Amino acid sequence: MPRTGARVRRPPARAPKQVRGKPDPVEAALRWLEEKGARQVKIAGVDLDGVLRGKYVSLDKFASVARGGLGFCDVVFGWDVADELYDNAQVTGWHTGYPDLQARVDLSTARMIPWEPATAAFLLDFVMPDGSDYPPSPRALLRRVGQRARKLGFLPKFGSEYEFFIFRETPASLRAKGFQNLEPLDPGMFGYSWLRTSQSSDLVHALLDGCNAFGLELEGFHTETGPGVYEIAIRYDLLEAAGDRSVLFKSAVKEICARHGLTACFMSKPSARLPGCSGHVHQSLWTLDGARNTFHDPRGEGGLSKTLRHYVGGQLKLMPELTALYWPTINSYKRSVENTWAPTSATWGRENRTCALRVIGPDAKAMRVEFRLLGADMNPYVGMAASLAAGLWGIEHEVEPGEPVTGNAYRSDAAPLPRNLRDAITLLDRSAFARELLGEEFVDHYLRTRTWEVRQYERAVTTWELERYFELA
Repeated sequence: MPRTGARVRRPPARAPKQVRGKPDPVEAALRWLEEKGARQVKIAGVDLDGVLRGKYVSLDKFASVARGGLGFCDVVFGWDVADELYDNAQVTGWHTGYPDLQARVDLSTARMIPWEPATAAFLLDFVMPDGSDYPPSPRALLRRVGQRARKLGFLPKFGSEYEFFIFRETPASLRAKGFQNLEPLDPGMFGYSWLRTSQSSDLVHALLDGCNAFGLELEGFHTETGPGVYEIAIRYDLLEAAGDRSVLFKSAVKEICARHGLTACFMSKPSARLPGCSGHVHQSLWTLDGARNTFHDPRGEGGLSKTLRHYVGGQLKLMPELTALYWPTINSYKRSVENTWAPTSATWGRENRTCALRVIGPDAKAMRVEFRLLGADMNPYVGMAASLAAGLWGIEHEVEPGEPVTGNAYRSDAAPLPRNLRDAITLLDRSAFARELLGEEFVDHYLRTRTWEVRQYERAVTTWELERYFELA
């Protein structure tokens, strides 16, 4: 399906520019490490599935890589979430010999890991030899779209919330049970339960305290309706920091749960009987000085500005063809079922949780769009970048969203969303807008990885098939 021939261009290497008269950021980082008592540093980049890929380095090694970067095998963009090598990738593969990428430490992401002794953490950026962004990098994609927003005069502020299951299982027990008949942290359906959070208070406080100390700033934590299901809201921040927080949050929850003998699951739909897990992203655009929320206009109907209406209009218009970026896995589409709190069509409404886009807030401080399409399995960088790019496109082209849906959006005649990953990547492959807004090289590589994902699924023999056909077929 993906267009062939698109390759990552590798410009000739250039000497880095030297800036005189400014404080040395590396020396400042090394002093910070000393003040914090760090004995080692954990560094990681993020792959296309939103998974952190990294390693520990010594303080001496960190001092070196913080100045000159480091080589990082580009296989992290040449294999899937299960470390199986793509057979269709162009950016890397056996045909290139899986060379090193250049990785650069983002010193602004410094944080101590509260649940690991004397360990600091930094995120990496993957770059070309001249220091420019590596096109397939999702973190770079978000940064590029954020820069575009600022050029248009907007400061994007985003915040995510996640739903996830917690099981009384370990990686070993999950495999021993074949991922069947798993024991949830709590039994029964008990949304917004004061009791359940108290019963698991050791874990709950470990998550709250750990994430807050890790710089993730949690605003809310409660049980969702489902056995062992929880929801956490991360405080909004500038776009790029919100992406980092979202990626780090998922890993932090998994790591903290593991220390309690538990497993956290962010699959979009881990159970056919229960609602799925969302990864809703709240979005607003402010003036560049951060003083005014451009989504609010006291003269507009209901306080909605034209900027907000056009932002929503662009997101709705491009939603079907960008769905593969929002729902990246086979399982993502199992969540999109009527009357399960997940959207099935491109709809919007005021305070309407049956819609794909929910406009929230009565005033300038709170006015925002909740992008409800995204699931907990999203790559936050990709989901945030694609939804922001679509909204900006709507503003530039003054796309009207039509009337908001009142009542049950599942009964709406709005544009339906693709029902599976194969249909979604077909729409994405045909989308000129996707390539224009997100870049030819990124979209081409993304399509190749999702086409691979579909082929792996189509070759699989599932438990459902065995139970249904094994004896009677």
